[in-house]
Amino acid sequence: MHPLPPHTPRYATDAQRWQALLERDAQADAHFVYAVKTTGVYCRPSAGARLPRRENVIFFESAQAAQGAGFRASRRAQGDQTLAACARAEVVAAACRSMDAADSAPNLATLAAQAGLSTFHFHRVFKAETGLTPKAYASAARARRLRAQLDAPEASVTDAIYGAGFQSSSRFYETAGQRLGMAARDYRAGGAGAAIRFAIGQCSLGAILVAQSQRGLCAILLGDDPQRLLRDLQDRFPKAELTGGDAGFEQLVAQVVGFIEAPSLGLQLPLDVRGTAFQERVWQALREIPPGSTVSYAQLAARIGAPKAVRAVGSACGANPLAVAIPCHRVLRSDGDLSGYRWGVERKRALLLREAEGQRDLLERAQNS
Repeated sequence: MHPLPPHTPRYATDAQRWQALLERDAQADAHFVYAVKTTGVYCRPSAGARLPRRENVIFFESAQAAQGAGFRASRRAQGDQTLAACARAEVVAAACRSMDAADSAPNLATLAAQAGLSTFHFHRVFKAETGLTPKAYASAARARRLRAQLDAPEASVTDAIYGAGFQSSSRFYETAGQRLGMAARDYRAGGAGAAIRFAIGQCSLGAILVAQSQRGLCAILLGDDPQRLLRDLQDRFPKAELTGGDAGFEQLVAQVVGFIEAPSLGLQLPLDVRGTAFQERVWQALREIPPGSTVSYAQLAARIGAPKAVRAVGSACGANPLAVAIPCHRVLRSDGDLSGYRWGVERKRALLLREAEGQRDLLERAQNS
């Protein structure tokens, strides 16, 4: 028998998998399941079921693949799935720790080999567990290291860039705006140099603050206390140059207020969205929910390809700084309850009622035309 190449993942061949099955290898539970042709069921490798004959065994990378081939779960399925899920979570956690600690991001092949999986299977498992691709997670980890480096006053910006794992300063500066929302020196200065115009007004939902950077709307805040809204903006951009809007800016605020009062009008204004890679995926999915429609947190997690990340999706909704423009009010609990809302459940209820009425009006006008 020819020796395997040195970087062949564990459990990559049927021979390796059969040996793992013979040994009841619990580590293999995160990598494959086996199905028995004579019984029509599938199990995890470490299950205590009677050992089948080799010629009756078929291996699959996941329970879903086995089910797709017509096999059903064994009576131990619930326990199997729980243990396998724990094993997969540990594989992904180890990969995350590796990327968090690495000076430069490991490539996909290296991460998959460390996990003992094929690159395709590792990529799929990692995204299912975290909601991010390994590349996006590595990028976010590097951005976190960069922020930590920039927060250290003794290090120069150049030292921070290389200390965070960037191979060249030019590579960093190409995407600095996306990673930090502003230039690195401005970030270090707490937003100093960033010009943000704002205005505070009133709408049917109470006080409203609208702020705009050079890139677009960066905050739409709702509340009862105008001064608290201003403090929230100052906390978000502690050293930015905040200036009250002029008459022209007041027209922009009027557009935002008009959109809140009549969501069917739409808001055709650029947004300056600043969040983590995962938050931005959630916020983009929120913007695709039409007025008058709602989804559950679980459905939203499924839409972004991260069905297990329901809590993380809820956190991303709570971190949304652009009320109504990024419509996190259109997300409900699975039982239909309104749940929490950053700007108050009553405002969430009012927005949903307003949108439902607007959709009914549009339908009536269409029927009468």
